[in-house]
Amino acid sequence: MPAYREMTVALIRDRKDADAVEVAFSESARFYKVLRQNPKFEKILEHLRGAKEKKDSVRVLADFPEGDVIEDAQEVTSR
Repeated sequence: MPAYREMTVALIRDRKDADAVEVAFSESARFYKVLRQNPKFEKILEHLRGAKEKKDSVRVLADFPEGDVIEDAQEVTSR
């Protein structure tokens, strides 16, 4: 079963010539990637940017538990 992690977006680096957008979270020292080829790319980016703007958490699903490729992101709806 996939496990989402609640994370806080610190930085989004979107270079138009890259095949992925890089994302950094306050809870982690590494960069994660959202691949442009992901069918949910636009929706994921929308959630990440919205969370960063609101300084709120976002639920993130990586390709595997310690992976660095973001496969999905969702707003945090309940606290």
